[in-house]
Amino acid sequence: MNRQPLNIKTSILICTYNRGDLINGTLKALIVDQSVKPDQIVVVNGGGENNCLDILIKWRKVFKELIIVDTINKNLSHSRNIGLVKCVHSLILLTDDDARPYPNWVENIIFYHQKYPNAGNIGGGVFDNNSVTFLSKVADIVTFPRYKEEKRVKTIPGVNSSFKRAAILEVGEYDTLLFRGEDVDYNWRVLKKGWDIIYVPSIKVKHVHRTSWMKLFYQHYMYGRAYYILRRKWKTMYSIYPIKIESYRDIIKYIASWTYTPFMDAVLKSKFFEIKNPLIILIIYFVNLCNRIGIFVQKNLYE
Repeated sequence: MNRQPLNIKTSILICTYNRGDLINGTLKALIVDQSVKPDQIVVVNGGGENNCLDILIKWRKVFKELIIVDTINKNLSHSRNIGLVKCVHSLILLTDDDARPYPNWVENIIFYHQKYPNAGNIGGGVFDNNSVTFLSKVADIVTFPRYKEEKRVKTIPGVNSSFKRAAILEVGEYDTLLFRGEDVDYNWRVLKKGWDIIYVPSIKVKHVHRTSWMKLFYQHYMYGRAYYILRRKWKTMYSIYPIKIESYRDIIKYIASWTYTPFMDAVLKSKFFEIKNPLIILIIYFVNLCNRIGIFVQKNLYE
């Protein structure tokens, strides 16, 4: 769809660490391939053995508004906080050094922020950069939310997010104590400030997914551990399990969190596959169980 560029300026924030072999593709997608060019790109570079500084300097010669901020890597939240203060425009778009935004990414984000004036964050789908293997297709579905139409949601992954600067000024910094789940935490705080979060299917990025089943299972195990920490921090946050077992209803919810809930989630997500195979449901269910195991482990670490 061809649209006239709207009178909104954009800053893009990327945080990178030890990813010199990946970020070149991200910057090409943002600087060369976009139908509407960003006004500013801020890269917070944590260095590492595979430092990308030489690549960043090369791209700064092409795109003068590329701001390079060198830092000592601590965690993603810390790097994002450093980068946010360097982003000067009214829309702040977030993506990662292993992402490849679609050519209409910036254009779509500008359009939908005007369409939804109360949206503090707007984002969309994340797809494997190759999408040719069964593993990549499963990772697409189980790791990132997928909806067929525009809708209000509770969270959007940081790799494909865009915030109104006004919302960020209200919410403040990312929580640097979180080792994962910082984007879920930040989105929850956006909602608590009265902003909407909107998922738009046409706002897409490609992503370099986990390259083995074990890495995918471990990723979701760690998501479970982070989710438990968030539930301790935010007592009123949506929950798939009871905080305490104080009634028969809590017992039923606890049992369902290991059985019915992850299984039905697997059934729903399996519908995004073109082929119908019970094995797909079982694999997604197992990935969901890895998440529940992470919750259980983290709970026992606290007790």
